[in-house]
Amino acid sequence: MLAPLRYAAFRRLVAGRLVNMVGNAVAPVALAFAVLDLTGSVRDLGLVVGARSLMNVLFVLFGGVLADRVPRRLVLVGSNLLGASTQAAVAALVLTGTATIPLLLALGAANGVVSALAQPASAAATPQTVPAELIQPANAIIRLGMNAGMIGGTALGGLLVAAVGPGWGLAVDAVTFAVAAVAFAGVRVPAARGGAVRTGVVADLREGWTEFAARTWVWVVVLGFMVLNAALAGGVSVLGPAVADATIGRSAWGLVLAAQTVGMVVGGVVALRLRVRRLLLLGVVCMVAESLLLLALALTPTLVALLAAALVVGIAVEQFSVAWETSIAQHVPADRLARVYSYDMLGSFVAIPLGQVAVGPAAAVVGTRDTLLILAALVVLSVLGMVSSRAVRRLEASTTGA
Repeated sequence: MLAPLRYAAFRRLVAGRLVNMVGNAVAPVALAFAVLDLTGSVRDLGLVVGARSLMNVLFVLFGGVLADRVPRRLVLVGSNLLGASTQAAVAALVLTGTATIPLLLALGAANGVVSALAQPASAAATPQTVPAELIQPANAIIRLGMNAGMIGGTALGGLLVAAVGPGWGLAVDAVTFAVAAVAFAGVRVPAARGGAVRTGVVADLREGWTEFAARTWVWVVVLGFMVLNAALAGGVSVLGPAVADATIGRSAWGLVLAAQTVGMVVGGVVALRLRVRRLLLLGVVCMVAESLLLLALALTPTLVALLAAALVVGIAVEQFSVAWETSIAQHVPADRLARVYSYDMLGSFVAIPLGQVAVGPAAAVVGTRDTLLILAALVVLSVLGMVSSRAVRRLEASTTGA
């Protein structure tokens, strides 16, 4: 079960992603309340988080090409050092009281570019660090480490915001980027295309698209998550803090987010031991649970209800996360893996900025409660759409890897 930890490169990869997740869990809590303190506007919050998401979408394909061309270790180290710089600048602005919405938009956009460069390399590095037969437990272990980091990060974010202000939470995020860069420096794996004939960027993108489009189960799930992620981004990351401000309070909202990652840890343990033939189908069905947190925010925004919903959501989400990453790693050639991941991320994330920006005006027109109910319905409909695909229902887990 823990066999992947015998490999040094895998251990360093786990450590780097864990530390990254600590900072990434602190940052949304801190940034949300920094913007709310600055202007009190949900629309401004949607614009700031949407700018980061938009740049992530625009540059993620380039990140995939880069990760398939050069050693993924170099991509991870460089992007984390850049991330440390951008978040340090945001923290400095907030702490000195000089932050403005345009400055936060610009730095959020820069951080989105950095994230786009790192994500495909990070996702595609795992199969290079362990043997093929250990890909599923390796993914489960990475997810466990990331979720453990998220538990501490979300709780820490809520406490920092309540005790000393959101600026210090953003400063912590900057430090974690630097620490992660040190960890990733030890992930020494071969370049994915070491002996390949060098081609142009357009040719690389076309080759990645061919791999992506050839697998119906891949693009069906990505289309489903285009809707699902937009609904969650608007409902949880934008309306969630606003509802929390008016009901349970900021520290309690950090606990709710932490409860979700506690559920993800529990779900990771389940996924580590789980052996089912239709792994992807199980993961997709579990995503119906994502509607529970949106429903709780809309109907019963009490601490007990939100904690319970978040815990169940976390357990369910982890089944999909491990199933998806394992399926991709087992069925896509290693030298094209980062580009397929980049198309996955592009499709899955492309509607997130729209969801984040549009949810504020929508809530102003129809009300926060009704907006959250609509978003919950969209989550359920997106899952039904994915399950309706025969390719998704019939994909079987491999025992030999890609």
